[in-house]
Amino acid sequence: MLRFKKTIYINIDSKKLKKEEKRTSPEVPEGMWCKCPKCGQILYNEDRKEANFVCPKCGHYFRMEAYERIEIVADEYTFQEWDKKLPDKNPLHFKGYEKKLAALRESTGLLEAVVTGKACIYGEPCALIVCDSRFMMASMGHTVGEKITRAVERAIKEKLPVVLFTCSGGARMQEGIVSLMQMAKTAAALKKHSEAGLLSIVVLTDPTTGGVTASFAMLGDIILGEPQALVGFAGPRVIEQTIGEKLPEGFQRSEFLQEHGWIDAVVERKKLKQTLFQLLHFHSVNRSSVHMGRDTIRLDERDRKLLKERKKQKKIDAWERVSCSRMPKRPTAMDYIQLIFKNFYELHGDRAFGDDGAVIGGLAFLGGIPVTVIGQQKGKNTKENILRNFGMANPEGYRKALRLMKQAEKFHRPIICFVDTPGAFCGMEAEERGQGEAIARNLYEMSSLKVPILSILIGEGGSGGALALAVANEVWIMENATYSILSPEGFASILWKDSSRAKEAAQVMKITAEDLKQLGIVEKIIPEQIAACEGNLLEIAGYMKQGIKEFIEKYKDLKPQTLADMRYKRFRNM
Repeated sequence: MLRFKKTIYINIDSKKLKKEEKRTSPEVPEGMWCKCPKCGQILYNEDRKEANFVCPKCGHYFRMEAYERIEIVADEYTFQEWDKKLPDKNPLHFKGYEKKLAALRESTGLLEAVVTGKACIYGEPCALIVCDSRFMMASMGHTVGEKITRAVERAIKEKLPVVLFTCSGGARMQEGIVSLMQMAKTAAALKKHSEAGLLSIVVLTDPTTGGVTASFAMLGDIILGEPQALVGFAGPRVIEQTIGEKLPEGFQRSEFLQEHGWIDAVVERKKLKQTLFQLLHFHSVNRSSVHMGRDTIRLDERDRKLLKERKKQKKIDAWERVSCSRMPKRPTAMDYIQLIFKNFYELHGDRAFGDDGAVIGGLAFLGGIPVTVIGQQKGKNTKENILRNFGMANPEGYRKALRLMKQAEKFHRPIICFVDTPGAFCGMEAEERGQGEAIARNLYEMSSLKVPILSILIGEGGSGGALALAVANEVWIMENATYSILSPEGFASILWKDSSRAKEAAQVMKITAEDLKQLGIVEKIIPEQIAACEGNLLEIAGYMKQGIKEFIEKYKDLKPQTLADMRYKRFRNM
């Protein structure tokens, strides 16, 4: 016989039950979780912190507090804060401003929108300036401008580089014209820092707009950007309202700025500390204590021996040299850079219009000495050649090269240029942007730069487009490279109205390495036992490396003005 348990129904107050459940259930500590504003995922805050405040689900970059930024880039226990307490200012006696500041101090724990101090990044000391968007959107009022200026001035006294993290909504409206004046004040301080020969690195974070963009944010020797950070003078909403058009996707983001020549690189947060260390280290090496070293046999002796052996072989005519210089598989500037130098870090942009893929440049080490390396870069396939414009630079390519050369002069770095171009790009857009002026400006400025310059012709040296990177203390040429006023085809077309006579023109023009050496146009010929290719690239790069070391050793102790005078006399005698 089955027995059923008697069911008893009890009336329970549901509200009391919910209260009891809430009281007895485990509490979730406040601030343990957060929601990603991009993908909507609920994230554990410790996981988010471990990922440098980047959403592990979608890669969204969260805005960071000033002390959080300091924690991820500064070595532990090295940060010493400066000027934490500065007096408030309400220059316009704006109603309610003091109360607003007091409320923000209580809610954020900050005294103002910027934190300054001194720290080490993997042992490299620097002044740190970090804006915090929680405090009035990091707008710049008197106290912000004063803290930044004081930090830069102290960095000058202590001979420290400055690393500056920007974010801001612009000038602080409550302080009116006084806020506007902070733009000039901070810019002037950075100018003095630069004149002292010190490095400034700016890291643009989301968002950086208004008066901050139009002052200290865009004045770094090197400007980096976090991925997808909004950077612009006028915000996108203001622009849309003004012009009545929808802005394109990605407009005013870091990647957009790099493409348009305004920043050197977009750097992920996980790589930021290492990148900052690398850049600081390039500028902290004691150059005077470094010696390059030499092989037991000097390269000049090897040159003569190898070239003498080559003369015994079948003579190669000028057109064959032209063909060799144009070979699609001929090693490019980047091939040599990667084999000759260490830790090459590419910098982008002309700070005016764009980043030209036909010219590459950046910082590197050679034998422990920091150098600036610049090269005209061709592609090795159709896709690469389109990206590099077949090695034919636009005005922004030459302006990028000059920007890096002037930076090298400031920091007393030798400049090594690799020349390989059919010529400067001749197109309508290039003319509109001042192709002739860009080349002329390079010749003008390079003639008086007060650091050693070496230019190496590794392929085609076409016209003014090549000369714009070859106003050097010495010019070297590879045995199968050429250097000419114009391509043989163009020469024949102009003089004889017949481009089919290009082979004949090549002979008449005296464009081979041997011809150029006899004319005194180049100082050294780099031998090629066979035409440069992947098979002998390592050998040629090793030969070049030793030669460049000897060049730097030869010139490094000369006075700056002597270097410029020697370069002037070199071309004056031609």
